[in-house]
Amino acid sequence: MSKSWQIREVAAADHEWVEQFMEQHWLTSYVVVRGEVIFPANLPGFACTDEDTVLGLLTYRVQDSLCEIISLDSLREGEGIGTALIQAACSAARKQNCQKVFLITTNDNLPALGFYQKRGFCINAVFPGAVTQSRQMKPEIPLLGISEIPIRDEIELTFDL
Repeated sequence: MSKSWQIREVAAADHEWVEQFMEQHWLTSYVVVRGEVIFPANLPGFACTDEDTVLGLLTYRVQDSLCEIISLDSLREGEGIGTALIQAACSAARKQNCQKVFLITTNDNLPALGFYQKRGFCINAVFPGAVTQSRQMKPEIPLLGISEIPIRDEIELTFDL
């Protein structure tokens, strides 16, 4: 099967569908990371599309020499979409003279932990109880996650550019 999708930069005109995408896949149009409310639709990013169909989305922000991936979704696993989106973000980070790319995931998200580590990311920090605090700002965060694992902690992974 040949690849029919492509990666493109998210444009200002994409704001509305990015917001809807987040609501559909993340329960709200915002995320809470380390006690901060972030609206991915307001951030730069990359979309994976096949004609008019969105197959994946990555949003990020750059602060100082760090690029933080805020959200990453691939709607078709095993096709390289997530990897291609990360590569696009790393390329954008290099152009902005970033030294590292990092992200936060939760302790229950074992598939993501494996995915990122296979792509060169390393666990850099664990923030025990951080999700419990985030839940105060975003009560939609479920108590139980993947495989019924209690969602409690945030895990930071980094990739050196």
